[in-house]
Amino acid sequence: MKFITTFFCLLFFTFTLFAQKTDEVLATANGQKFTTKDLAPETREAFENLPKTVSEMRKALLEEQIAETLFEAEASARKLTIEKLIETEVTNKVSAPTDKEIQAVYEANRAAVGNKTLAEVRPQIVAFLRREPEQKALLEYLSNLKIKYKTTLGKDVNAPNLKPFETLATAGGKPILVESFEAKNKLKLYDLKADIYAQVRDALEQAIYSALVATEAKSQNIEASDLIAHEITDKMREFSGEERGQLENALREKLFKKYNAKFLLKEPAPIAQNVSTANQPFQGKQDAPVTVVMFTDFQCPACSAVHPVLTKVLVEYGDKIRFVVRDFPLTNIHENAFRAALAANAANAQGKFFEYADVLYKNQTALDVASLKKYAADLGLNQKQFDLDLTSEKFAADIRKDLADGKIYGITATPTIYVNGVKVRTLSAESFRNAVEKALKK
Repeated sequence: MKFITTFFCLLFFTFTLFAQKTDEVLATANGQKFTTKDLAPETREAFENLPKTVSEMRKALLEEQIAETLFEAEASARKLTIEKLIETEVTNKVSAPTDKEIQAVYEANRAAVGNKTLAEVRPQIVAFLRREPEQKALLEYLSNLKIKYKTTLGKDVNAPNLKPFETLATAGGKPILVESFEAKNKLKLYDLKADIYAQVRDALEQAIYSALVATEAKSQNIEASDLIAHEITDKMREFSGEERGQLENALREKLFKKYNAKFLLKEPAPIAQNVSTANQPFQGKQDAPVTVVMFTDFQCPACSAVHPVLTKVLVEYGDKIRFVVRDFPLTNIHENAFRAALAANAANAQGKFFEYADVLYKNQTALDVASLKKYAADLGLNQKQFDLDLTSEKFAADIRKDLADGKIYGITATPTIYVNGVKVRTLSAESFRNAVEKALKK
């Protein structure tokens, strides 16, 4: 169903959105009011467009659910899987791009691909060139299925006061009820609202911080740059990005407290999911009050960068944290990710998961079988058993289960991290600490 979902996501983002003007007070500090006028144009537009954006997304999600219903009906009638049906009726009917077209895209993007050869990036270029014609073919096929299965619309998906058992659409004799639509799509709608909230909150914090730095500097009869030097630059010892971030956060908190900064922007109520941790590698106490789950891809550069930042923060909380790792190899873009996950599972069977994972993150350009076996030998693992486990169907099934669960949780990228079931939206040390602190207060 990935192709369908991707198509409707792209369809959604083609809608024209119309701004709703507002001078709503979003925050106050030192007697000053902060409104949308204090936001950057792009952030302001996202905030003011939010009601319209949500409305259009709800329409797109209903179309996606109708499509899934129709594809399920047709696939069942033809005794095919949905994937095979789409392959037969859509993918296989789209002409492959020519070598000339592929070469043209490669030449136009030489700066972006760096020193990679055409052969190395050819699959991505082909996928790019096929995307638009495949979307067009899918839309045409879907239109035919709507006629065949007598699809009709019911209540407006954006109507006020919808009741759970009201019908939004009927496809192939099957009604799509309000309650099923809301249950199926609540995470996607929450993610949209939460992403915009986070964008606006960050922008507000920066606007208030800049204003208060100027206010505090004036109160001390110094320049703002001198205040920053005194509170941040002069205190640095390691001169690392992390150290500077910690000092800046300390100054921000100090100023927010002194000048009584208050945020009136309403945060969407977080959705805590029941993220399974059964039979997964973990560190910490089993009964710790906070469980952090990281869905990872060992070939993913972002995972490699985030992992040490996250683990460093978690160490600060000692026995209060249980850290669990689950697999989510992005096999469509990382050809060695699944095999690396198998190797990590094989290491886990010998009690060396986290040690082996660290090695994988540090050697993402060398995840071939020979390298994976060498890493196991370097860690002193039983080589014979490791080699057997590297081809284990049981471990492969476990990885596929993680992938299936991740898709249910709404995961589309790695790393994705949950703290007591709540997704962490910004992957930074500060965000991880904030998420853990919130979880500990509940």
